[in-house]
Amino acid sequence: MTYAVLLCVLGAGLAVFAATRTWAVELIPRPAPLPARQVVSSGGDLLPWLPALALVGLAAAGAVLATRGVVRRCVGALLALVGLGVAAGGAYGGFAVARGEVSVGWPLLCMLGGVLAASAGVVTAVRGGTWPVMGARYERGRPDRVPEAAGAGGRVDAGRTAAVWDALDRGEDPTAG
Repeated sequence: MTYAVLLCVLGAGLAVFAATRTWAVELIPRPAPLPARQVVSSGGDLLPWLPALALVGLAAAGAVLATRGVVRRCVGALLALVGLGVAAGGAYGGFAVARGEVSVGWPLLCMLGGVLAASAGVVTAVRGGTWPVMGARYERGRPDRVPEAAGAGGRVDAGRTAAVWDALDRGEDPTAG
């Protein structure tokens, strides 16, 4: 699981970084004596959805950690699609959309980041159901449970500070009652 999350963060982070760099410089001639005007375009200028899609891939790394079972596998499938979309956007934006002098290095790094994120998504979709999950202590307990240190009416004795903290750890409200 660690490798998949790190691969996802690396790939999506690389794609976000590469999408914000200068991909194309176009020189627009103007009448004499004015010099030619430079128009600089980043990957985000050429394809505005590309950095946003890469950020979705970055957020998916956190979603892989926070989910479990079937939902984690669905997040992995979504991450694979996002990674393929970023890779395709890098290829299309770097070679088909750009006009003028094109730098192929940044689109290639964006494609690489998309492929890394997609591979992390495939690994998560295939094996994510067997990975460990976050502890159950962060889940809300059943409301019918009464704290052990509860007095009459289910209220925790305010004099026992440890009992109040234990009730909070169990997800119960020690002031309710």
